[in-house]
Amino acid sequence: MLKKANLYILTTAFLLILTAGCKTYKPVKGPDAAANLPGTFGSSTDTTTIAALPISQFFADQKLISLIDTALKANPDILTALQRVEASRANLRFSTSKLLPTLNIAANAGLEKYGDYTQNGVGNYDTNFSQNISSNQHIPNPTPNYFLGFQSSWEVDLWGKLSNQKKAAFARFLASQSGHRLITTQLTAQIAGLYYQLLALDAELAIIKKNIALQDNALEIVKIQKLGGRATELAVQQFEAQLARTKGLQYTTLQQITETENQLNFLSGSFNGKITRDTAIMKIALPVIIGAGVPSQLLLNRPDIRAAELELTAMNADIKAARANFFPTLTLTPYAGYNSFNAGLLFNPGSFTYGLIGGLTAPVFNRKGIKAEYERTIAEEKIAVYNYQKTILSGFQEVNNNLSGIGNYKQAFEFKQQELQALNNALSVANDLYLVGRANYLEIITAQRSVLDAELELTSIKRNIFLSSVNLYQAVGGGWR
Repeated sequence: MLKKANLYILTTAFLLILTAGCKTYKPVKGPDAAANLPGTFGSSTDTTTIAALPISQFFADQKLISLIDTALKANPDILTALQRVEASRANLRFSTSKLLPTLNIAANAGLEKYGDYTQNGVGNYDTNFSQNISSNQHIPNPTPNYFLGFQSSWEVDLWGKLSNQKKAAFARFLASQSGHRLITTQLTAQIAGLYYQLLALDAELAIIKKNIALQDNALEIVKIQKLGGRATELAVQQFEAQLARTKGLQYTTLQQITETENQLNFLSGSFNGKITRDTAIMKIALPVIIGAGVPSQLLLNRPDIRAAELELTAMNADIKAARANFFPTLTLTPYAGYNSFNAGLLFNPGSFTYGLIGGLTAPVFNRKGIKAEYERTIAEEKIAVYNYQKTILSGFQEVNNNLSGIGNYKQAFEFKQQELQALNNALSVANDLYLVGRANYLEIITAQRSVLDAELELTSIKRNIFLSSVNLYQAVGGGWR
């Protein structure tokens, strides 16, 4: 009867533990973030993409390529991203190790004095009077306890909690690699953009210096004409004011050049240094029409979209692992070694011992905490879904903007060239008319300023064409190969 009662109690306890963990919740699946992605960028049907081009093929300037290579080896953000990859790799190894049993070498020693009116105290005292034990088996009082051997613990992955934790860790490891690629492509675009900005500033400085020389010459002519009575002091002051304005632009441009060089040095991990360049931006041919491919290629090529997708995968695995916390946990703890109350007999063959303990536990009173953790994981999974959608939408818009920018800036460049040609002709005519007294000095000043502004704007537009090309290269997922 006693055995039947004990069996009934154990069975009832097991069923209570099992049913306590079996009440769970339906899995959550986020919407398909890429389901509504358009088939093309605007009216373009070209499937070729520059994303697959390595940096050395996309950029023709070897000095720019060398600058990028230097930055990729020394930039602090790149080095930090590499360490994040290593940290994720270590976390993956840790998650994998949880699927395997632990094995420890244990060496324990203790001493305990049992009371005369305790179960162990009475039992040990009575045992020492037994005729069935040898003198080596007499239990001393106080009783030492020595153990030397192996102890193990293994949580059996019944419900996939540990394997899902490993899947999440693996997805985040891949996401960290995509994060490194994202930093690489961002750094490449930053350096290229600043490099072309620097070339544009060089061109602007050359234009300003040329105009300073022309305006200085015009000022000398007006001064001579004043002495001959053909010009007034007002004309002289107007020409001097224009010359001072242009000289001020020179120093503003020099400061911008210094700041741009310092930004490039910072991105390259250097405190200072001259940025080597030998070609002004106006001498570089305009980029050819380049393909952006189709929007679906962004899912594979853009590191930020890939990282967001992997984070979503990791969150889905986290949800499955969190759901498994509602179920019972089975833990096995085997051990084997030598155990004795006599140190001299510790390694006697009779002291060898082994055992296996199995434990089944399930949450009962802490289910609210587990449920809260589960709901938090679901909320984070939804955040990952929205971030994935946002990243895809942002990437699509970036490609569209830069494709449009390349075409529109090229058109603007052509018209600005026509404008500059007309302004140069107008300036030449104004100079001729002024010399014969059929134009006044204000027309000369206006024509000179218009030419200077048009030349600077032409340089700025050409810089924008190159920046749009670089940004398009980054937007389609290029720059990390």
